[in-house]
Amino acid sequence: MRKALIALALTGVAMLGLATPALAHNVLISADPAKDASVTVGPSKITLTFDQYVQAGNDQVAVTGPNGGQWAEGTVEVKDNVVTAPLRPLGPPGKYVVGYRILSADGHAVTGEVPFTLTAAGTGTPASVDAAKGVAGQPGASPATGGGSTGVPIWVWIAGAVVLLAIGLTVALRTGAGPKADADSGSKQS
Repeated sequence: MRKALIALALTGVAMLGLATPALAHNVLISADPAKDASVTVGPSKITLTFDQYVQAGNDQVAVTGPNGGQWAEGTVEVKDNVVTAPLRPLGPPGKYVVGYRILSADGHAVTGEVPFTLTAAGTGTPASVDAAKGVAGQPGASPATGGGSTGVPIWVWIAGAVVLLAIGLTVALRTGAGPKADADSGSKQS
């Protein structure tokens, strides 16, 4: 009985240890341009770096300018934990807000905003309404070559761990019962 309790306790600790990463969603750890940065020249792309892998295929990045115009245009690319989106040349000076929606490795959507300020006027114009709607990352859009995450979804790892833990618990319970059963049968024969 003691071995069974130890095996059960170890199984519980192992399952909690494995479940913790699955419960954590991606967190933005850096952005280029950085949050609340002031830039004199508009960047050619937005780069968002997360603490975990990002699932490719349904990620969205939008950049809204001071007059409400959309400035992101093109394919959103995902490589491991880095998401990039190309920008049109920026126009009027003022506050720009990068809005994003990505899928964590565990399949949960993560959203957020990163504001930055353009201090000097650029020469660009916002995207047309049709171009803004066609930004990659919409359902059915395919990531650019080499832009996808090839990681295995987290649920596969969790399911495998549960199966292995169940097998380990079964083996521990059966081997723990073996010597006691032999000792009981020896005392009955005397």
